[in-house]
Amino acid sequence: MKYFNLIFSLSLLISINCFSQKIYKRNYDENNKITSEGWLENNKKIKFWTFYYKNGNIKKEGHFSENKETKYWKFYNISGRLEKEGHYKNGKKDDWWLFYDANEKINHKCQLENNQKNGYCLMYRNEKLIAASKYQAGKKLKEWTTFAGFKKENKLSDLK
Repeated sequence: MKYFNLIFSLSLLISINCFSQKIYKRNYDENNKITSEGWLENNKKIKFWTFYYKNGNIKKEGHFSENKETKYWKFYNISGRLEKEGHYKNGKKDDWWLFYDANEKINHKCQLENNQKNGYCLMYRNEKLIAASKYQAGKKLKEWTTFAGFKKENKLSDLK
């Protein structure tokens, strides 16, 4: 009976492995330079992936679930400077996204839902909030051109 249970357990483990093939994949261009790397399961991107420019610098990096972007992502320009970062949900931009200037300081940050501005967009200069807008489903509802005007009508605790 023990022998039967052992064989049954091993065959079950092998059959599960056959159906759920998880591999680490590296992709290369025609010049043998890496273009991307990450995890595949059943030929779909999962877990953490990194994508590269032709010069070898990271282009973007983040998580996948069932071939769709999910969780937190970072995007860089060709010289390696951080340009933007934010959340994905089911392959679409969601929640807060931060956008950086040439000195990698926040230029603006926006709340997004389904790839559209939905909530506040806050504009910065020299790391100070200078203006804001409010959006719903991609349409601008209101704009404040001074921080004082914005603060007068909104509670900063509402911004999360």
